[in-house]
Amino acid sequence: MAIPTAVVPVSEIFELRRSVLRAGLPAETAVFPEDSDPDVFHIAAYDGSGALRACGTFFPDPLPEAAAPGGRTPAYRFRGLASDPEVRGQGYGQAVLAAGLAEIGARDVRHVWCNGRTPATGFYQRQGFTRLGEEFVLDPGGAHYVFVRELTD
Repeated sequence: MAIPTAVVPVSEIFELRRSVLRAGLPAETAVFPEDSDPDVFHIAAYDGSGALRACGTFFPDPLPEAAAPGGRTPAYRFRGLASDPEVRGQGYGQAVLAAGLAEIGARDVRHVWCNGRTPATGFYQRQGFTRLGEEFVLDPGGAHYVFVRELTD
């Protein structure tokens, strides 16, 4: 059975984002500057009862230099990919990412990237992303890598 997803306002996903990615921190730490970008979109994934189980935020941001040396290749970046801990490993995060990639493709953008947490490396690689460069630390999220993917028709 396919997991239902939708493009939603940030208000619908904010509490899940905060509770998973900024647990124990003030709510304002879960506000992203990109949330107000006119081209941003947020994806939510729901279980059979309609409960929110995963989310992600997608916004225009050129590929990083390591992925496109010497150029500002148009791309979408995502952040805040979060799954309810009760359903991790059940495909909700994958559903959010797949819906986001489809929306990006519909906008005629062919590249997507993120700063992904190091423990999620296997997840991103299974979704067709390539890890670039060295590990780095982002506060408050911890160790990360850059992951990139080219979308094909």
